[in-house]
Amino acid sequence: QLQLAESGGGLVQAGGSLRLSCAASGRTNNIYAMGWFRQVPGKEREFLAAINSNGESTHYADSVKDRFTISRESAKNTVYLQMKSLKPEDTAAYSCAAGRIYPVVRTDLYDYWGQGTQVTVSS
Repeated sequence: QLQLAESGGGLVQAGGSLRLSCAASGRTNNIYAMGWFRQVPGKEREFLAAINSNGESTHYADSVKDRFTISRESAKNTVYLQMKSLKPEDTAAYSCAAGRIYPVVRTDLYDYWGQGTQVTVSS
């Protein structure tokens, strides 16, 4: 089993930046592709970004590709999502996920999920 824990969410003003972290624990010897998603109440979970197992390839949703950057630090079993130029519409619960296939935008193809961290962008 793999456990994922997100952190770094919070309240930020429009135009600001945040860096989310996703720390993996448990069976981290299996290297997974990782993804970031977000969800607002009443809407489906939205794919944001994915990174492959060795960190050399990334894939982004068009809606965030110019503002968000995904990266991973294998020594710390951590994946990051750097977000800049945040907008009120970026307000959501952000979750990371791990899977064996890359790149994957479908939520049902990820094997493990974190609990999420809330990001609120004020106008």
